[in-house]
This record gives sequence, structure tokens and C-alpha cells, in this order.
Amino acid sequence: MTDIRTPDAVVEPTRVSAAGESVIKVGYHQNLTNEDLAPLKKQSWTSYNIFAFWMSDVHSVGGYVFAGSLFALGISAWQVLIALLVGIFMVYFLCNLVARPSQQAGVPYPVTTRIAFGVRGANLPAILRGLIAVAWYGIQTYLASVAFGLLALKFWPSLARFDSVDDYGFLGLSLLGWAGFVLMWVLQAIVFWNGMETIRKFIDFCGPAVYVVMVILAGYLIYKAGWSNVHFDLSSGPNKSGWASITALISAIALVVSYFSGPMLNFGDFSRYGRTFGDVKKGNFLGLPVNFLFFSILVVCTVSAGATVIGRDADGNIITDPVHIVDRIDNTTAAVLGVLTFAIATIGINIVANFVSPAFDFSNVAPTKISWRMGGMIAAIGSVLITPWNLFNNPSAIHYTLDTLGAVIGPLFGVLIADFYLVKKKQIVVDDLFSMSPTGRYWFRGGVNPVAVIATVVAAAAGIAIVVEGTTYMASYTWFVGAGLGFAIYWLGMRYLPATFIHDNPPAPVATTAPAADVSA
Repeated sequence: MTDIRTPDAVVEPTRVSAAGESVIKVGYHQNLTNEDLAPLKKQSWTSYNIFAFWMSDVHSVGGYVFAGSLFALGISAWQVLIALLVGIFMVYFLCNLVARPSQQAGVPYPVTTRIAFGVRGANLPAILRGLIAVAWYGIQTYLASVAFGLLALKFWPSLARFDSVDDYGFLGLSLLGWAGFVLMWVLQAIVFWNGMETIRKFIDFCGPAVYVVMVILAGYLIYKAGWSNVHFDLSSGPNKSGWASITALISAIALVVSYFSGPMLNFGDFSRYGRTFGDVKKGNFLGLPVNFLFFSILVVCTVSAGATVIGRDADGNIITDPVHIVDRIDNTTAAVLGVLTFAIATIGINIVANFVSPAFDFSNVAPTKISWRMGGMIAAIGSVLITPWNLFNNPSAIHYTLDTLGAVIGPLFGVLIADFYLVKKKQIVVDDLFSMSPTGRYWFRGGVNPVAVIATVVAAAAGIAIVVEGTTYMASYTWFVGAGLGFAIYWLGMRYLPATFIHDNPPAPVATTAPAADVSA
């Protein structure tokens, strides 16, 4: 790596913020810079911190239900395990690609996108990603808040009357539901407000702690049910065969990649703290292939044993929601411990996946007015205004939300990877990321790269068209369609369109020996 810094004489003192210690150099434009977005002074996260990040990301109520649903697709257990392995290794590979530019430059994702979209155009992916995160932040907060409601009813059954939306409801949520949602909202805000170091400590603790409780829960249910009632097929009816099983297998692989598409795109916000890229890759390997495979096997053992011990739901379906599983256990201590554990686990994923990232995104839009903390609170308030319980309770809305999410996230991923690896050849002029000079490398045309914008809009529109007009099966591949089209359109545009279309002032080749720029290659 070539890393040439400007002389110390032109470097301002270290700025300390909730997002970490950063260095703002003389000449960084105020409309592009604050202490949260500037390059980090020191990158200190180890492979364990990255491993814990992925543990916190996986060990949520949503992750539990998702892992269980893969075993209910109607294909054999060995096919599910193949889908898990192939899908999660794809996620591992793609996360390493996303991680490198942010770790190399020490900046969060929205700043990294300036290399492709331009110093002003980067607000497009930042706003898109921020709005998506707000919706998911609200949904995850609501899912975890259900645990508090169940816990309250277990100790105070008389509160059941306040669980009625008709009698004590507001905007589609009962009074008890509102109490749980607000409590969850406040707890997450407290952790976030204390900054990235507190978040790091929180996820370092939560990842292993949740595993301990999950193993105890699985052991308890397996002991009660007996090994003969533990199986890896959660589907009802005969398994698919022939071509149907092959398409289901491919669909399962796509589901794994799509499920991680959000955290995968957001990963640069955390890889920037990585001590070395080697630490990041090692943490990714432990946290993705190793951790997710073990987690999935643990989940299916718990769910299948639970079907024997606690029974099925009113419709005769196996219960895959861990909160409802532990709520039905005829042991108050175990139920309380389980409910609190999964609530804490969901706090972990919500913060790392849907709180930190929009904080950087909204701060990037107006650095002088919106700090990282303020950006996070904007996201938190927005998550209430969308009334996520109404969104989540509508199966049709969930389907369109998930598939549209993939359609929009895919192009952002494709453009970033094509630019960094094929166009820029892994070189970043770090100082130019914060420059509004028309001669800056990332100025393009008026601060916007038209090729990146066109690639994103066209690829996202194609994905959304598939969601609206295509079949449900076709819609499950929107992330791949968006990423592939975004990648191809951007690379072809940057390769074959005239430089005068892309730049006001076409830049000279990167001079890695020039003392005026900070070049990471």
C-alpha cells in the first residue's frame, strides 16, 4: 500500500466525536467535512470486533425466523445446507469487496461513494440507503418490542386489556404495544448516543452472550423432546423433487444473499475501524461462514424440538419466532431470560445495521448542520412516523418492501465495486474526497458523476419493474439484477463514454509521489 500524507504542519489537531477520533486537514471543505466523516486517526478494531459485529447482526429475531424458514422450503436438509454454504460464502466474498475501500481510507460508506458518484453526487446513495435503514429500524424495533409486551403479560396478566387495539389503540398499535415500542426505542437511543466505542463494547458482549442463552435454550428443548424429535426438515407435505427442488435451491441461495444485502452495503461504516484489512477478512470469515452455519443448525434444532415441547400455533404451523417459543415454555425463569436475550440481540442488530449507517448518511448530506448523533436521531424519529407495525403486519407490503429494497441496494453495490476495483484500480486520493475544487479527482461534472447516477437509476428501475410486473420467484433475484446491471452500465460508461461527458476538467493520472495528496492504493 502506498500511503503518502501531507506534512504535519498542515494537519489540524485531532477531532474527537461520538464516531471516533478523526483528523481534519487544512483545505477540507466544510460542506463535505465534519469530525464524524473525516478519516480516522487510529483504526483499532480487531478480527474479534468484526466477528462480534456479525454475531450481533445474525442473532436477531429476524435472523432466527429467516434461518428457520430456509428449512421449510420443501427441499431436503442437505440441499438447504448447500444453499447456506454457497450463499454465505458469496456474502463473505462480497463483504470483503465492500470493506476494503472504507478500511483503506478510514472513512464511512457515504464518503467512500464519493469516488464513484462525486463529492456532491454521493448524497444520492446516502439518502437512498438512509431511507431504507429508517424503515428497517422501525420494523426491527417493533419486532423486539413485542418481547417486552409478552414479558409484561406473563407477570401482570391484568394488563391484557391494554393489549387491545380497539379499546386502547392509537395509529394501529395498542397501549401496551406503544409502551414496549417506546421502551425499546429509548434503550437503543441510549446505546447509540454514547458513541461507537460503547456500541463496540455492546456488540462484543451481546454476540457471545446470546449464543450462551441459545445453546441453553436448544439443550433444554432437545432434552424435553428427545433426539428422535429433532430433525432438519421443517416443511409440511412432501419435499420438492426434480427441477422444482433445483429452483428452490437456487432461490434459497438468493435469499441468503438478499437477506444480508443491507448489512453488506453498510459494512464499510464498520470496516473503516478495522486495524488491518487482514483483521477484517478474518473477522468476516469467523462471523459469516462459520457463525451463520452454526447458528442455522442451532435454530433448526431448537425449532424442531420446540414443535414437540410447546406445540404449534393456532393454524398448525411450526413456531419459528424465538420470542413466542420462549414465551410458551412452562418455566418462568427460562422464559424471562429468553425474551430479554432476544430483545437485547435485536437491539444489537438494529444499532449496527439500521442506526449507525443512516447517522453517517444524513450527516453526509449537511455536515455543518447534522452531526452523526443528530443523523441517528433523525432516523430514530423517522422510524416512529412510518408506523412500522402497520407495514410489517401487511404481508403484501412486506413482500414489496423486501424486493424493492434489493432492487435499490443492488445498483449501489454494483457501482461502488466496479469503480473501486476496475476503474480506480484500488486507488483513493483521500484528500480529494473532501475537496470542492473543480480540479479535484472526484469533482466530475459539478460534483456529480453522471455515469454513476444513470447506472443507479436504470438498474434500480429495472429491478423495481420486476417487483411490480414479474412473478414472486423472479422478484427474489432483484438484488442480483440491480447489482449486475449497475456494475455493467457503470463500467461500460466509464470505459467508453468521452471524458468530456464525465468531467468538467478531465483529471491527470494519480501521482502517488505528490506530497499534496493523501493517496491510498
